[in-house]
Amino acid sequence: MSKPFTSVWAREPRRPRSSGLGREQIVAAAVEMLDAEGLGSLSMRKLGARLGAGATSLYWYVANKDELLELAMDEVWGLVEVPDPDRTPWREVATTTAYGLRVVLLEHPWLANLLGRMPMAGPHAFAMSDRLRRAFVRAGFTGVDVYLASGTLMGFVLGQVIPEIGVRQVTEDGTYDPASMVAVVDRVAADYPEMRADFRQTVEMDPSAARAMAFDFALLCVLDGLAARLAAADVAGKSAEAAAQERG
Repeated sequence: MSKPFTSVWAREPRRPRSSGLGREQIVAAAVEMLDAEGLGSLSMRKLGARLGAGATSLYWYVANKDELLELAMDEVWGLVEVPDPDRTPWREVATTTAYGLRVVLLEHPWLANLLGRMPMAGPHAFAMSDRLRRAFVRAGFTGVDVYLASGTLMGFVLGQVIPEIGVRQVTEDGTYDPASMVAVVDRVAADYPEMRADFRQTVEMDPSAARAMAFDFALLCVLDGLAARLAAADVAGKSAEAAAQERG
C-alpha cells in the first residue's frame, strides 16, 4: 500500500520557543554537521548535543530526521547562483547555474545521496527552478520542452558531478592509489594499447583540472545541442508558415 506524501513544507513553520533556539539555527547546524561528518553521522541526538539542547527541542520544529534533511537540502539549493533571466541571455543563465550547482554539490557531497529520495519542494528549490524555467521560455522553448530543457541541464550536471564525488571519496581518503590503478589497467587492458596510453596521460594530469576540462567540454555540447534544437524548431515554424501562406 502506498504511503501518503508528507513533507516539512506541508505545514506552516512553528514559532521559536522561549529558549531562543530557532529553525534557522537548527538547519545551519545540521548543514555544518553534514558537511563535516557526512549523511550517516547526522542524528537528532547528536545535533541536539551540538546545539546544547535535547533532541526533544528539535522535534518542536521537525517531526523526524527526514524533515530535517528536507530543510537542509533547501538551504543548500539556496546557495546555487542563478542569474536573473530577465536581464541575462539564456546560455549565460544555464552556464552560471551549471557551474554553481557543480560547486555546491562538491562542497556539500551528502546532497547527492538525497536526490530523488527527498522532495525538492522548498522555497529555494522552487526559486531556482523558476529562474531556469523563465530562462528557457525567453530562449524560445515552449510547452513541455521548457521543462525538458531545464531537466536536461540539471541531469547533465548531476550525471557529471555524482561520479566525481565518488572518485574524490575513494582517492582522497586513500581507498585507491592511482599508481596501483595504472598497474591494473596495464594488465587487464593489454589488448588496447592506445587506450592504455590515453589512460596514463589522464592519470598524470591534475585530477581537478581534468575533471573541470571534461565538465567544460560536455556543458558546451549540451548547450550547443539545445541551441540547435531551437534553431531547427524556428526553421520548421517558418517553413510551416510559408506553406500556409502559399495555400492561402
